[in-house]
Amino acid sequence: MSLDNKIIIGSGLAGPLLAIYLSQRGYTVDLYEKRPDLRIENISVGRSINLALSHRGIKALQSADVFDKIEPLLIPMKGRMVHLSNGKTEFQPYSIHSNEYINSVSRGELNNILMTKAEESGKVQIYFTHSLLKIDESNNELVFENDNHVPVSNHIFGADGVGSVIRNYLDKKVSSPSYTDPLGHDYKELHIAPGMDDDFQLDPNALHIWPREEFMLIALPNTDKSFTCTLFLPVNDKICFDSLSTAELVVDFFSEHFEEVLPLLENFPKTFLDNPTGKLATVYADHWQYNNQYCLIGDAAHAVVPFFGQGMNASFEDCEVLIKCLDDAQGNWGNVYNQYCSVRKENGDAIAKMAIENYVEMRDLVTRKEFIQQKEISNILTELFPNRFIPRYNMVSFTSIPYSEVYRRGELQQQIIKDINPENPDMELAEKLIMEKLDPIQ
Repeated sequence: MSLDNKIIIGSGLAGPLLAIYLSQRGYTVDLYEKRPDLRIENISVGRSINLALSHRGIKALQSADVFDKIEPLLIPMKGRMVHLSNGKTEFQPYSIHSNEYINSVSRGELNNILMTKAEESGKVQIYFTHSLLKIDESNNELVFENDNHVPVSNHIFGADGVGSVIRNYLDKKVSSPSYTDPLGHDYKELHIAPGMDDDFQLDPNALHIWPREEFMLIALPNTDKSFTCTLFLPVNDKICFDSLSTAELVVDFFSEHFEEVLPLLENFPKTFLDNPTGKLATVYADHWQYNNQYCLIGDAAHAVVPFFGQGMNASFEDCEVLIKCLDDAQGNWGNVYNQYCSVRKENGDAIAKMAIENYVEMRDLVTRKEFIQQKEISNILTELFPNRFIPRYNMVSFTSIPYSEVYRRGELQQQIIKDINPENPDMELAEKLIMEKLDPIQ
């Protein structure tokens, strides 16, 4: 193996995309993945099988010349379908513009396309069932659990997710190690099969939410006309996964809180009791690189909770930014990592904050009169000042404005809405504040 050969640990989503980018610039890449080949073995049970792809992710895939293969897999979701506890529904569009929406996409199918595209370059070799155990500095080797020993290269990228071995190695080398902040809520996946007519049993062009203040259920469409549902419950609360330990308790819980969903769920309550309970946490890391040799991308650097649908999109954007830094440096790796980290670190922190805040919005605020009122005012201001006032959700999902700038502008915009009195808005004051506080967006 040449020292200029690049090594990537993790072939989830960010890893193969980065491998594609690197191969397009003439580099050879060895990609190591702890799981077997997903194209041969189906191991997605209990893990999210669909994700929300939006502007940032699409842009990164387009830059890597792979989006055309993924586009047919997408199901547009134009807004939230809020299922109220009284049985009524309210549709809340994501945007006033018809061309702004998010897309449900299968994690497995997306992963398969990226891995295949990487291999087709002829410069990327994927090694499956290779779980990284440690970095042996004395022998300058990567040691895998299958007892394979691989010499370290000049550049090793950690795309190995929340439990990143590469990040744990960096933690031992830097002054301020990373830390993981549990959300205090867990999740479990369920499934709504196609109906008797082999069609969707819910509106497929919406992200369905059953908000219940302290917990919620969501559903995203799949191309086979099914829905993947995810239930989020607090940990160690009166109602939690540990408390729902029998079929009777599970059915009673759903009958009380999600009655209309109950007849739609496939093989229920057996799937509820059989499927694993997943943990949710945010990873904060001050150091994303070490010695211009090791570098973190995606969840390994900044795992976020899933409530803004940006985990994958942010990871793809990481890859695009890293490669832009490399292109700007004309192949000189000396300052690439520092430049990449200086651009992405504050943005990773910002989307982490917004993702947690959006969970509160989804499970609770979307049903409140005050929230709906503020959203209506926000839409009016967007129409009146389209190049200055853009709702935070829209900036995150439909633009490439850096997350840190989105957070800053979002805070200013929220204060403006409060200052003008949403119940009887003072539009002259609104114009004055917007012109003073919000610079035009190019």
